[in-house]
Amino acid sequence: MTYRHLTEEEKSRLLSQNCSAGNWADITVSEGFSAENIFNTRFEGNVKLGIYEGTIEIEKNISEKCGIYNSFISNCEIGDHVYISEVKNLSNYVIEEDVAILNVGKLLVNEESTFGNGTEIEVLNEGGGRELPIFDRLSSQIGYLTVLYRHDKDFTGKLLGIIRDYCESKRSGRGLIQTGARIQDSLIIRNVAVGSHASITGAGLLEEGTIQSCLEAPVFIGTGVIAKNFIILSGSRVDGGAILDRCFIGQGVKMGKQYSAENSVFFANCEAFHGEACSLFAGPYSVTHHKSTLLIASLVSFFNAGSGTNQSNHMYKLGPLHQGILERGSKTGSFSYLLLPCHIGAFTVVMGKHNANFDTSDFPFSYISEAKGKSELTPAMNLFTVGTRRDVDKWPVRDRRKDPDKLDLIQFGLFNPYIIGKVINGINILNELAEKSDPKQDYVSYKGIHIHRLLLKTTRKYYEIALKLYTGQEVVKRIRDLDNNSTPGDLRDRLKAVETDGTGKWVEICGLFSPASRIDELINAVKSSKIRSVDGLYENLVSIYNNYSDYVWTWCSSLICQQTGDKPEDIPVDSLIQIIMEWKSNAIKLNNMILKDAEKEFDPGSRLGFGIDGDSSTRDSDFEAVRGVYDKNKFVISLQKESKEIEEEAERLIAVLRNLK
Repeated sequence: MTYRHLTEEEKSRLLSQNCSAGNWADITVSEGFSAENIFNTRFEGNVKLGIYEGTIEIEKNISEKCGIYNSFISNCEIGDHVYISEVKNLSNYVIEEDVAILNVGKLLVNEESTFGNGTEIEVLNEGGGRELPIFDRLSSQIGYLTVLYRHDKDFTGKLLGIIRDYCESKRSGRGLIQTGARIQDSLIIRNVAVGSHASITGAGLLEEGTIQSCLEAPVFIGTGVIAKNFIILSGSRVDGGAILDRCFIGQGVKMGKQYSAENSVFFANCEAFHGEACSLFAGPYSVTHHKSTLLIASLVSFFNAGSGTNQSNHMYKLGPLHQGILERGSKTGSFSYLLLPCHIGAFTVVMGKHNANFDTSDFPFSYISEAKGKSELTPAMNLFTVGTRRDVDKWPVRDRRKDPDKLDLIQFGLFNPYIIGKVINGINILNELAEKSDPKQDYVSYKGIHIHRLLLKTTRKYYEIALKLYTGQEVVKRIRDLDNNSTPGDLRDRLKAVETDGTGKWVEICGLFSPASRIDELINAVKSSKIRSVDGLYENLVSIYNNYSDYVWTWCSSLICQQTGDKPEDIPVDSLIQIIMEWKSNAIKLNNMILKDAEKEFDPGSRLGFGIDGDSSTRDSDFEAVRGVYDKNKFVISLQKESKEIEEEAERLIAVLRNLK
């Protein structure tokens, strides 16, 4: 844009409207400028002004005339169609068009800043050693690799160098307030970059940070918020007196009601209210809603913290050096306690207080409880609960991210090579424990936790349900489009694995399931400088995400070959039919077990407190008015419908396969 100096007439008009300047020659304006709507304002340093015509909506149904009123402006470039009023100090900012700033104490950049980018936080381990530099393109996957792969010093060094270079590219002596932003009724905003269409209302102190907002997913910062050394990404809402120190807030996060966090990260769709976090690595969909909950020095994802949840990372020896891993889908019951270090398997429910350190990572879908001071593991029992099934169904529906550029790469399915790999490990361990245990024993011990001996065989059978269901589910996905016109060649084509990657070990990189070999390739590419930028790293991760289904089938093909001795494309039709029949029977069996669990929500015990002043008939009527009846419950109807569809699909595919014989 071309700027010119003020005319004498414009200068006189500004003076008559009680405006002043340290040096009028330092004030330049765009063509079409009018001094009509600038009053009671002091200009210092180099200031560039745009065109202020028409009105601008400050908030819903409230508009003001564009212009600059009752403010102090220093070294700023102010775009067109802007409203600035009652700003005591606005210094060193580039302000784009359609921005409104009103009733603000200080909004300034007072030194060169990277605006929160590059702030190192002591996440996961409060004692240090896992420092994570936060930045405005950080994803849960990049965060995980940076924090958890410290065993590979070459990789960590190169990765930190890539991040450091990106953060340095953000360094500037001027801040940016982008198109459509609204900032009002706030005290101090210092060294903060404000993204487009962000709304800051009533903030107490924002210092050294970036608010990465966009039109599709604006950020809201509300009353009483105090945030220092922070990054907040698109679609997030931080409100209600939240206090953040050295924190990263990912996309679609909700935080407020006086929540307090330091040295912590919260990735996509997390929710945090009332409680406290310290050195927390909160992966996608982590939720804490209770005032008495402290989450400390732990890695969680798809997590739900019960009221009073607590952990201890300090044994009063060398300091707060211990850390916890609670894998995807874990929950903690009210007033649960974990003495770290601990490693909890996926989709596990932790109840009670635990003073032992244990590793249950090979036992997904478990209960961990406490009896007489002893920590007990009940494997597989959380597989067929309503809660697990509802969680898996609700997560994709509750994705609040509207930004077209979704940074966290998230896969939602319940069963996958990583989880089923753990299931297989669990089966093998339970078999071994059953063979070696003394029949006189009540409990067997495994990696610091106790398992009731009589449950070893029973829980193994529950895991086998998941294994057979998964194998059949993947076969059905591959051949679902076959019909009576299909040929044996069509069948072979669909069952042949096209990817070579996928066999062997799998890992979960905080929401992203991947063959371990692909992550190794990424690491080697960073170490060899084939990947040299944050964008290159992200693109590599996206490639893994996009090829997920092919990797899955490669892994599943290998599993079927181990189980049957044949590759899927060579397997006899009768064996395929058997796999589908086992899929049908086990999928329906699992659904029926979940429905049985749901039925408990409607039994007499659940009706306590209903019909408070009446008899049993009144109680039942009151319960049904509030909670409904089992047969008409949406979840129940949906699961029953799914079982029927599974049965119909299995029968159709079996008929198609028999026709191919």
